[in-house]
Amino acid sequence: MNWKMTFEKYRSDLRTLWSVIIVLVGMVIGSLFLDFGQLLTGSGFSSRALATHDVIVTDGKTWVAYTEPKVALHILSDEKCIECDPSDALLWLRRIVPTLEAQKIDISSEEGKKLAKNFELLTLPSFIFDKTVEETEFFAQAEPLFRKIEGSDRSVFDMNAIGMPIGRYLNAPQTSESDISVGSKDAPVTLMVFSDFQCQFCKEYHATYKRILSEYPDSVRLIWKHLPLSIHREAPLAAEAAECAAAEKQFLPYADMLFDRQSEWGKVGAERRFKEYAWRIKGLNGQTFARCLDEHKTVEKITADLALASAFKIESTPGTFINQEFISGAITYEDLKALIETKLAE
Repeated sequence: MNWKMTFEKYRSDLRTLWSVIIVLVGMVIGSLFLDFGQLLTGSGFSSRALATHDVIVTDGKTWVAYTEPKVALHILSDEKCIECDPSDALLWLRRIVPTLEAQKIDISSEEGKKLAKNFELLTLPSFIFDKTVEETEFFAQAEPLFRKIEGSDRSVFDMNAIGMPIGRYLNAPQTSESDISVGSKDAPVTLMVFSDFQCQFCKEYHATYKRILSEYPDSVRLIWKHLPLSIHREAPLAAEAAECAAAEKQFLPYADMLFDRQSEWGKVGAERRFKEYAWRIKGLNGQTFARCLDEHKTVEKITADLALASAFKIESTPGTFINQEFISGAITYEDLKALIETKLAE
């Protein structure tokens, strides 16, 4: 009895062993068949093939293994804005981060509006990376160009800093009570002009928008923003002088004087000439003006305007926001008038 039981147990164990061997052999053969089948059909790759090859070619495509993680990117843009097309920028980014997975989101969608608000976006297109970008060599080299938002694990990449032009602004800069303003505060069209008194193009443009202001006294308002460029040595002090004149409500006559005599004060003795000009303008107190200039009472306003221009990536003059639309460079009278008529019709 014991012998028979032992023999039966041996036979049972042997059958189990053979079953295991058959299953294992079948799995090996199946794996080889799967590799071969996938290679022929181009339907995919086995884990063994992926583990042993860094480059695989099938069905006319080359698949390359990367050590960096997949990086998700959301691109906020505007389908109606030709200048907002991110295709060229995306092509460049994919060369730098080949594991990029990009999704375009239109600003008109609820998701787009939410992204613009949460990430305090000013321009289109905008590029928002997920946290995995921090594991890439790209992030290590360009970290200063990434802006993180508190409470979020994603970052906004500043493409404008590497030369990509702005498609359009989502909002114009906010005005304040300290801004130089000419025209009705209730005007439906606002021209916010970033300018430099030592800029020749700004001088020509000054005559253009003055003409517009005279033709649309109730419909157009001018907001002046200072952007003295570093290449113009006397421009910062000229901006201070204009602010001192504005404090006595004589900005426009003094601005006229600065632009008309640009070649005079731009060469030598700017501070002395600025004080002389103040005495020539009716309504300006020369002593009050001189004290304002000597004590640099308006320098903080100039600094604030410069910071605003930097935040909006405005680096040249003149630059104009016509309500929310930005135009770079001097605009002809005809073009400016046409734009204003369009805005008034809206």
